[in-house]
Amino acid sequence: MADVEAPIEPQARHVVYCGVCTLPPEYCEFGGTAKKCEEWLESNQPDLWTKLYSAEAVTANLSTLSVSAQERAAKDAAKKEAKAAQSEARDIERKAASKIYIKRVERNKRKHVTVIMGLEVFGMENKKIAKDLGKKFATGSSMTRAPSGAEEITVQGDVSEDVKEWLLDVHGDKVPEANIEFIEDKKKKKADAAAAGV
Repeated sequence: MADVEAPIEPQARHVVYCGVCTLPPEYCEFGGTAKKCEEWLESNQPDLWTKLYSAEAVTANLSTLSVSAQERAAKDAAKKEAKAAQSEARDIERKAASKIYIKRVERNKRKHVTVIMGLEVFGMENKKIAKDLGKKFATGSSMTRAPSGAEEITVQGDVSEDVKEWLLDVHGDKVPEANIEFIEDKKKKKADAAAAGV
């Protein structure tokens, strides 16, 4: 009889992912944040940094390229970094100009709902926030689309002040207090409507 070899079990690999662009460090140059990635790698994975970015490794890699290819690679890297910096600056500017609106809407007589709009600009998931608010205030909470197409969260009850405090406590790192604005929305009473029509 022939000897039967035992099957070889595959070994698990440990892959390091960049803390800046979330790509493996070998591919950080394609992410657009190469300088930040290199700094992160140097502080968190010095052995891998030495393998990829040390003077010996860089000269060994560049020696295989022609002069024109080296120039193109340098220009491409500069363009990608400029684009990434520009988009980051636009995001910061957009966040600074954006507002989170907390609106108290009167439904009938003494019943109110609280509507929150503008959270998605700050990188928050409206469905998750709606679920968290429902648990926090032990009330109904849902994410819906407004007629304008924007997402909004509706929480039953007048919890507008509490929502602001909760947002600042839980998501204060993402949302500056200056960007939260209150809106009071009352239903017009029949008497007000009749007076306006006269």
